[in-house]
Amino acid sequence: MVSKNISIIFLALFAVSFLFGQSDGVAVMSVDIGSEWFKVAIVSPGVPMEIALNKESKRKTPVVISFRDGDRTFGEDAQVVGLRFPQNSFSYILDLLGKSIDNPIVQLYKKRFPYHDIIEDEERNTIMFRVQDNTTYTPEELLAQILHTAKEFAENSASQKIKEAVITVPGFFNQAERRALLKAAELADLKVLQLFNDYSAVALNYGIFNGKDINDTAHYIMFYDMGASSTSATVVSYQNVKTKERGFVETHPQVSIMGVGYDRTLGGLEMQIRLQEYLAREFDAMKKTPNSVFKSPRALAKLFKEAGRVKLILSANPDHYAQVEGLLDDQDFKLQVTREKFEELCADIFERAVEPIKAALDTSGLSMDLISQVVLVGAGTRVPKVQEKLYEFLKVDLAKNINTDEAATLGAVYKAADLSQGFKVKKFITKDAVLFPIQVVFDRNANNKVKQVKRTLFSKMNAFPQKKILTFNKHTEDFEFYVNYADLDHLSGFEIAALGNLNISVVKLKGVAEALALHAKEGAESKGIKAHFAMDESGVLNLVNVELVSEKTSLASEEEGTFSKLGSTISKFFAGSEEKETVEKVEDPVKEDIKPVHEEPEYPGLKKETDQKEKTKNETQPGDEKAANKTEKVEKKPTIITLKKPIENEEIRFGSLPLEGEKFVTSHEKIEALNKVDRERTRRETVLNNLESFVIDAQQKLDSKEYKKASTPEEAEKILKASIEVSEWLYEDGFEAPAEVFEEKLASLKALTNDLYERVFEHKERPEVLKGMKSMLNGSRTFLGNMRNLNTSSEIFTSVEIETLEKTIKETEEYYETVKRTLVETPLNAPVPYKVRDMANKMALLDREVKYLINKAKIWKPKQEPAANATESGAESKTKGSSDSGSKSSPKADSEKTGKAKSVPKSESEAGDSQEKLELEGSDSAQKKEDVKKDKHQEL
Repeated sequence: MVSKNISIIFLALFAVSFLFGQSDGVAVMSVDIGSEWFKVAIVSPGVPMEIALNKESKRKTPVVISFRDGDRTFGEDAQVVGLRFPQNSFSYILDLLGKSIDNPIVQLYKKRFPYHDIIEDEERNTIMFRVQDNTTYTPEELLAQILHTAKEFAENSASQKIKEAVITVPGFFNQAERRALLKAAELADLKVLQLFNDYSAVALNYGIFNGKDINDTAHYIMFYDMGASSTSATVVSYQNVKTKERGFVETHPQVSIMGVGYDRTLGGLEMQIRLQEYLAREFDAMKKTPNSVFKSPRALAKLFKEAGRVKLILSANPDHYAQVEGLLDDQDFKLQVTREKFEELCADIFERAVEPIKAALDTSGLSMDLISQVVLVGAGTRVPKVQEKLYEFLKVDLAKNINTDEAATLGAVYKAADLSQGFKVKKFITKDAVLFPIQVVFDRNANNKVKQVKRTLFSKMNAFPQKKILTFNKHTEDFEFYVNYADLDHLSGFEIAALGNLNISVVKLKGVAEALALHAKEGAESKGIKAHFAMDESGVLNLVNVELVSEKTSLASEEEGTFSKLGSTISKFFAGSEEKETVEKVEDPVKEDIKPVHEEPEYPGLKKETDQKEKTKNETQPGDEKAANKTEKVEKKPTIITLKKPIENEEIRFGSLPLEGEKFVTSHEKIEALNKVDRERTRRETVLNNLESFVIDAQQKLDSKEYKKASTPEEAEKILKASIEVSEWLYEDGFEAPAEVFEEKLASLKALTNDLYERVFEHKERPEVLKGMKSMLNGSRTFLGNMRNLNTSSEIFTSVEIETLEKTIKETEEYYETVKRTLVETPLNAPVPYKVRDMANKMALLDREVKYLINKAKIWKPKQEPAANATESGAESKTKGSSDSGSKSSPKADSEKTGKAKSVPKSESEAGDSQEKLELEGSDSAQKKEDVKKDKHQEL
């Protein structure tokens, strides 16, 4: 029925507006940003986990950004610009975050892409790209613009604004690199819930979809990930663990990182560069032109793209032709490349493929016979020679049961949903690990000699997030300590150099002597200066605070005040008991996150027996000794009071510094200006397309019979003339006009056509609406008859309700007849007197009345007989029983005898019948069903 459809549409629109109105800020996203591609996933209301598509409706987007003539492009559009103007197109940006200009990774980048002008940012000890107009961009600024684009993709998919995200990061990123990525996200107006190591995201995704294999026994899996720029091998363990987070024991699956090995420069990019250089040498050897490819940035960019295409095809074919039209000086290039030649060019690369596996096994302390599966991840693992080398070393089948492109993205978005406040997901615990040990170095005077002391804060493969406390006991004056990387002997010289400055920061403490004197004046004993460190979920180390901790002891008598006792108790609770320290040490604070469950002893009966003996011993203790002890305990009650004094500190970072302060504000304004230009360009393009489409559409509609009948000759001529004028203006002078002009012309055209388009719409939709109104009236009349029949035996409806429904039906019928009569008399090109929305509103009034009465019948229950008439009821029952033995009497007959109607108790089936009677049906079928049910009711 049309009325039903209209009701559903109204309800659906209301529900959609309510959901979107209430869900602002609920959706979350993840970005798996790699060197070559980035992928985006979202979780929003009604969408559990979904990859967000880009403008080309693809699931992954190249990490490329280009600038040309004031326009900024991303992804595939930027790659097209990069072929013609490679110096204005930037890619593989992630590898440059947080690095100085002398870093070997930066030097390697300059060698691979010689057409970029990379300069030093001396103030921050980082790098910048300089474009032709002397504009500079830092890697953080470029990456922020990529992340902003990813945010737009996510918002378009979720149809709402998104602020929170989890971003994947290579596990070997150091502190400077992680801080730089966080600043890039901040520039993109993204709140980072967590930087998630890429191999941890893959492991989480694998665990989610293979949860049935996880049990109380740990089992180990290796993930081998070869991407564009780097390769990593990770050994992880899966196991169910018991936790006690909310006051009761729960069992959750957990994935823990056991061992990691990596190579920063081993990946598909290096293979592509080797093939590019080979093609360039072959072209120069052909002597088609006196110029060299190596001196032409445009030619190198074309060969780089072709090398990537050929590399991909050679993974599935033994040979393929590399060909580029007009490579240099209008000379074409074509060359057959075999897989054997490609493997020869990359022979040393393939030999390095197994090194990360060796490092991961060595770090984890496990052997291959304990690892149940080796899972391949990353596009680089599709190269046949890579798989061959891995199989030769591992001697096991390589699993390919994971989506190599999207596993990290989906694992990260699951973590985002878990961390957000708007979603509740099944708990899956992830335990990541520190790759680069961190230590604290400071000087200490001993016997008038200065001694350098080193204390390890986080060892290799320590789990994080985690907090540490370093206590200094021997310092009485202001001092400083250094936070450095340590124990990097397991890394190659290149990897150590790629880390950059091994000194992270220096912390200078002030006011130490004054704090010690203040506590000594109060009679307190120093317990040392405690520096609190925290490695957060993103793997970023922070100095939380530094404080002097002292304790003093006081004797509290039995008569001491209640508030004093309470204060002592609170002090004990927060301070705890600590032994006197003689050397500096690193300690773990009280765990605040997931608390492990303490298992019961293996022999609980033995513990119970020991406790019983101890209790018996105490009970048999001589009375006088117990009394003496009691007296002594009451007389002298030592209370430990903990005093804490914050120590002023200043942390100075070394190496590449994060984008902060004024520089951050400048960068944010620069990016926002670019975003504004893009928004204005998008607005202009959109309204221009809309105007062109509207003009063409209007001209086509005026040629159709439907629109000719609905318009007057003067109206049609006016619209056609205006359309032609706008069309000619567009293709002559107006194509470069601003968006405001296009919007004005579009609005004027819509004003001319609104009446005509509305009449056509009304004529097209009116028959269905009238048909629906007629059907509703028939059904309502049938329902009214059923109401009256049902009321003769059960007083469900009041007379006012019946009269109201009858009146509403009558008014609707009169309205229906008036509409039909008026529309027959009204020409098609005249204004419409009764519109579809008015008819729908009229139908809604009748629909509301009927639904109200149906709901009332559904919840109606028969009234109970009053207790006062119990005797009368009993007599009637007796009379009825005797009557039943002879001839049957119906309730209707009883009613006639007593002169009043009585309610007859109904069974559940009869109640259902009464409800069925209220349904809207056709008059014939409804009357037949009603007669059958009435006969059944009378028999009962």
